[in-house]
Parts: sequence; C-alpha cells; structure tokens
Amino acid sequence: MNASASSKVAAMPPASASTPAIEHWAPDSWQQREALQQPRYDDAAELAQATAHLAGLPPLVTSWEVLALKQALAEAQEGGRFLLQGGDCAESFADCTSPVISNRLKVLLQMSLVLVHGLKKPVLRVGRFAGQYAKPRSTDHEIRDGVSLPSFRGDVVNGPEFTAAARRPDPQRLIQAHAHSALTMNFVRALIDGGFADLHHPEYWDLAWVEHSPLAAEYRQMVAAIGDSLRFMETLAGPIAGFSKVDFFTSHEALLLHYEQALTRQVPRHPGWFNLSTHFPWIGMRTAALEGAHVEYFRGIRNPVAVKVGPSVTPDQLLPLIDALNPDDEPGRLTLVHRMGNAKIAAALPPLLEAVKREGRRVLWVADPMHGNTESTSNGHKTRRFDNIRGELEQAFDIHAAAGTRLGGVHLELTGEDVTECMGGARDLSESDLDRAYKSMVDPRLNYEQSLELAMLIVRKSINGQG
Repeated sequence: MNASASSKVAAMPPASASTPAIEHWAPDSWQQREALQQPRYDDAAELAQATAHLAGLPPLVTSWEVLALKQALAEAQEGGRFLLQGGDCAESFADCTSPVISNRLKVLLQMSLVLVHGLKKPVLRVGRFAGQYAKPRSTDHEIRDGVSLPSFRGDVVNGPEFTAAARRPDPQRLIQAHAHSALTMNFVRALIDGGFADLHHPEYWDLAWVEHSPLAAEYRQMVAAIGDSLRFMETLAGPIAGFSKVDFFTSHEALLLHYEQALTRQVPRHPGWFNLSTHFPWIGMRTAALEGAHVEYFRGIRNPVAVKVGPSVTPDQLLPLIDALNPDDEPGRLTLVHRMGNAKIAAALPPLLEAVKREGRRVLWVADPMHGNTESTSNGHKTRRFDNIRGELEQAFDIHAAAGTRLGGVHLELTGEDVTECMGGARDLSESDLDRAYKSMVDPRLNYEQSLELAMLIVRKSINGQG
C-alpha cells in the first residue's frame, strides 16, 4: 500500500510509450451505454460541479502501487501467492474512526498470518475499504407504511434514515467519500509504516476479545512458532528485510461510475488511464453485462480488475466478457470471483472452469462464499449460516482440484468488531443471538472468530491436498 511496502513485490516493467490506446475508449465513454445501479440525481448542474471538484482532488493511490499489485496477482495466478481480500460490506462515514479501521486491519493481518504459516507461501492482502461506500440494491425504492422513498445506496449516495431529505441522492457525498477514503488510507499507511504489521510482533494485532475465542490457543501457538522461526533465521543470517512491514492494497466495487470517472487519471511515464481511487476495482454481478456501462468503463483502465460471477452465468456469457476485459491475456489483469451459493456451486462452477481452461485464458479464480448464501430470518435480519459459507468454500477447493484448476484466493465480508450477524461458527451463534450485536447497514459480516476459523479451514484443505 505504501511505496516501501510495495517495493517488495517485483516491479512490473513500464509499458512502452508506444502502447496503443484502447480502441474507441475514453473515461466517459461509459455514458453512452446503459448504466445500471446508478442514483438518479435531480440536479445535473450540481452533479457536474461536484464531479469537476472531485476530478481536481489528489488521487488516493499511485500508478506504481497499481502495477505492483498487478504483478503480485500474476504471481497468484501461477500459484506463487494466495489472495486474501476482505472487509466491510459497505463502509460508513461514521465508522471512519481509528478503532474501527485498526480492528479491520488487525483481523486481515491475523488471517494472513494463519495463511502464511499454513500455506507456506506469500499472502496478498487486499482490503475492502477506503472506498467501499456504494451498494447495489434490488429495487430503486423502499416502501414503509405506504411511503415510497429512494433506496439507501450507501453513504456516497444518500443517508440510511427513512426521510425524504436523507434519501435524496446528494452529489456532495462524492466529495465526502473521497475525503473519508483519504483519511482511511492515510491512517492505514501510517499504521503499516509505523510497524503495526511487524511480523516480529504479531501480538500487536490482538483484539481485546480474542481471549474469549475457542481458537485463541491455536492462534497463539502459530504466533509463537512464527516468532521462533524469525529469530532462528535472523540468528543465522542477520536482520531480514521485509519482515517489519507487509504489502497491503485496497479495493472496492466500482459501482458509482461518476465517482470512478472523476478519479481516472493519466500519469507521467506510464501510458494509458489508471483508476486512482483504488488499487483493485471490481464489477459486481448485477452490473457485469457485456454491453453495459461498467464493462465499457473497466475495459479501458490499466488497473487489475475483478468480476463477480454468479450461478446464472454460462460459459457463452463468460468467455466474451473475458475477451472484453482482457483481450491480450495480460498476466495479473483479470480475477474472476465466483459466488454461487452452497447449494448451487457443484452444478454451476465446473462448466465455467472447463470453458476457461479449454480456451487457455489466464485468470485468477477466487471464491466468495458469502454472497450466494444470504437469507432472512423470521425477525427480519439478513444473515448467513457459517455452515453454508464453510460448505461452499470446501466445495470450491474440491471442484477446482477435480477440474485441474487452482483456487487462488478468497473474497470475504468481515469485520474486526464483535458483531453477531452470521449464524454458527465456533460459538454456534443462533438466530436469537443476532439481536445482541447486529450492526451492518446492508449485508451480514463474519466476526473475528468466524474469520479466523475460515482461515484455518483454508489451511486444512490445502494441507490435506484438497486445495
């Protein structure tokens, strides 16, 4: 995430000055296509003023970091790294605080420690934050007691309160989203640069309530083993560069295209256009139409990109999408995140794996075992059963092994807060437990214990030769 950390990743050679421009593409060419899941602003002049202001603000990431991540993702495609991508379903401006941000970072660092220890390979850490402020919705309007108002689409668009004023799409929130993303990025960079992620001191990453976890003892054994290994190596070879910091990158769903366009820039020495709002933008399942605005926008940026792939997608739909987003089969360019659901993955995933393998296309396959397993409880909470999350992930490893392909990462909605939003896990949370600490504005998240349990599952599947 910072220049010093990113330097550990092999530098990607700069594209030559003769790199051809993407045919018939510009940062605003998406506006000629159907753009789904966009808010309906009632004042075009106000929107234009806000986006012009946004376009003049400093970028949030650098092109060097973007290209370093692309190289690391290329290594993951070849099995040299494992991608851990996780964070909130939707960030809120109110949660832009040091405890929330540091706890979110802690849980990802702890999960990565488990994975590094168990998989014996580098883990690529990517946070779902510093920009995850927009969410797709099933309907444009929400009705309560006969009153219809625009749906809440995330803090970058409108407010969650059920009032006409709060639910009005407000262009000024674009500026606020940039500011809160910048504050988040600055704090995360400072933590990492200051030694927060020092592998010599993983005890810094503990959360206050970890002591109550049934997995605490196993985790502490891992921490002790890693500390012993580092001390042994440094006794033999002296201080080893790279263990005081980790590489860390950010991602978000690039849903709100006016925001993304305003932060799409050209830079010296690297030809082409970069989305400098994030290192790693992705297209959600609802906006991945081949002829849609989001695919049009994504095909022209040089960032590594990802696409969510659901159970309804067929090989005949997926292969043209791959061609559109990665026509030159560029290493590290394209990640496919399958989110099928525990009940559907066995039927839906194999045909896609077979088709991509048959065509020889270079992609990174990543599992999202969260989004296909959402359900509603009798008391109205959206939740996910840990057994279904675990079941889909286990199946994903097995299906890839059977197909001769590689599952190279996971994409998770999680938090470092002590929430009760997903049922099951080490403490077997029930429906009645959800009321105790349900805080998510949109989708249910794994808490710390459940996240760590999932990391240990990944290790066990891989060690057993099933991954």
